[in-house]
Amino acid sequence: MIQSIPLKKLVPSPRNVRKSSDVLADLQLRADIAARGLLQNLVVRKGKRGKFEVEAGGRRLAALQALAEDGTLPDNHEVTCLVIEGEESEVREASLAENFQRLAMNPADEAQAFAAIIEAGATTEDVARRFGLTVRFVEGRLRLASLAPCVFEALAEGTITLDMAKAYGAISDIERQAHVYAELQDAWYQVTPDTIRRMVLDATVRGSDPRAVLVGRDAYLAAGGRIERELFDDDASESWIDVALLEDLAHKAMEEAAQKTALEYGLAWVRPTLGTYVSHDLVEGLGRLPCEPAPMTEQEAQELGELEADYDRVAAVLEDEDSDEEEIAKAEQELVVVDRAMRALNDRPPVLADELKSEAGAFLVLSRNGEPTLVPQFYTETEVIADEGVVEAIEEGGTAKPKGSALSQRLLDELAMQRRDILAIHLANDPALALDFMVFTLADADGHDWRAKKASTLVGSVASGPVTGFEAKDAPASAALAEFAGSLDESWRVGETDVERFARFRALSDEARSAWLGHVVSRTLVASLACEGERSVPLHEALGSLLEIETAHWWRPTATNYFDRVAKARTLEALDAAGGPELVSRYAASKKSELASAAERIFSGNFIGEEHIKERAQAWVPSIMRFAGAEEVEPVDAEADEPVSNVTADEIAEQAA
Repeated sequence: MIQSIPLKKLVPSPRNVRKSSDVLADLQLRADIAARGLLQNLVVRKGKRGKFEVEAGGRRLAALQALAEDGTLPDNHEVTCLVIEGEESEVREASLAENFQRLAMNPADEAQAFAAIIEAGATTEDVARRFGLTVRFVEGRLRLASLAPCVFEALAEGTITLDMAKAYGAISDIERQAHVYAELQDAWYQVTPDTIRRMVLDATVRGSDPRAVLVGRDAYLAAGGRIERELFDDDASESWIDVALLEDLAHKAMEEAAQKTALEYGLAWVRPTLGTYVSHDLVEGLGRLPCEPAPMTEQEAQELGELEADYDRVAAVLEDEDSDEEEIAKAEQELVVVDRAMRALNDRPPVLADELKSEAGAFLVLSRNGEPTLVPQFYTETEVIADEGVVEAIEEGGTAKPKGSALSQRLLDELAMQRRDILAIHLANDPALALDFMVFTLADADGHDWRAKKASTLVGSVASGPVTGFEAKDAPASAALAEFAGSLDESWRVGETDVERFARFRALSDEARSAWLGHVVSRTLVASLACEGERSVPLHEALGSLLEIETAHWWRPTATNYFDRVAKARTLEALDAAGGPELVSRYAASKKSELASAAERIFSGNFIGEEHIKERAQAWVPSIMRFAGAEEVEPVDAEADEPVSNVTADEIAEQAA
């Protein structure tokens, strides 16, 4: 029977079959109830001490209780309920039926409903607030309502997916939408959102387009394609009008190339795409196969060892304060050549083991110059055989030449790892940002160029860093990371099976699981510096800016970790930044070891001196250790570390004389 029951007498039932929920959906439900009241009765059963247990409607009950707590609803609010009786199994079945027998609204129906509310006088902000949605979501549904009638009808009937409908909506021209929809009705190949988006945006295609280069002008004309040329057009700038025909011909060309590539590489399958990268929808449901970089030959390994020895020899010249300008200039040029040769040897594409090829597949993309190109990442339609290893390829460095005295390879690597720890402890304490970073990185990995520098190792692996066995002793960030890891709730590890451990992990509090999120994401960060070249990771700079990191609070330069490792002129430049020429003149005549010890005291703040000099010294860090945006610095060359003032090394020497 239907009965009105005070909210304070309603309690969740332990028999309710819904055990999990969605935070965003719960907030939307709460906003909806606040705007329109409870539209569906709760299903309850009489419990003990005058209470009623909610068998179906636990999310609605939680929303009502939350609204009562924040004062939106009175404490004595009456809730309309359906009171049922019966055996426990019957009640549980009723709960299951109430949750199971639901059908999500078609996006087209949602779009029409929102449009009707807007036409009645509401704003998009009103609709978003009343339904607990974002304004962007409402605007997206309203754009669907303005699609060409044939496209909207296809969405309503389920003929096309929501992603396809959004692709048609890439432009507001409904005639163009309808034209492309009609052209694709007879397409023999699989139509994807990317195909639709290309066609609606390209009313015509230039002769230099990768699809046009692939098909060829003669083949396009022979198939009945039309071309328009202005007075000064050439083959590259002319307009190809029949885009659907061009797409058809390009797909056939890519299919042929894919078949040949599969035979050439001995793969089970190769799937072509006219995109320049492998989109997420293509790899959905596939498992990645492990692959390793192509092995070095004995000759290559020997050559790499010789180059590493040459690098250390040249770096020693740069660190030696007695080296003259001519020796330094020659060493800097030699260092660039050696570094480029080392990268050429290390920059090898991943290859697949022969025993995996029988079930392996890959994707063929269309490069920007119109050539079918195999992406060196392999997938399987069956279970993944092993965890994927991380291939840390190095991207081509910038062409900028080193400036001033270069830092040694070892020092740069150590500084990059310490700066990574500073970023990691901040990211570990901001789980919301860590979650965004993790989701983005995983989503972006499908179309990631294997040669490009990666911001993290995200598959969960711990990034060890370029220096094996190095630990930053007494570094606050490293100590904080260790303390953070030690505070994690590991009670879930006692489970004997992964299923049991997963269940125990899900039972942890939100705070405990958030800490684990920050931990597993932060430990994947690769080592980087605020510089140009191979150690530059622009995404780290963006994270540092969002986290407002002040490196000086977490890392101080000492004789051991910096001043003993750099040229004397660089230490004097740091002193100039802290206290100007007067402070420089006090120490310019000191030997390098004495200068390094003095600089360590000064930049730690443990010295007798003017207060304003102390403040500047305690805030100073090398430019490559800062995070751009947060500390308003521009990236500098990794091998030079841009001077911190306008005073040159020669001027410092003159002032000290």
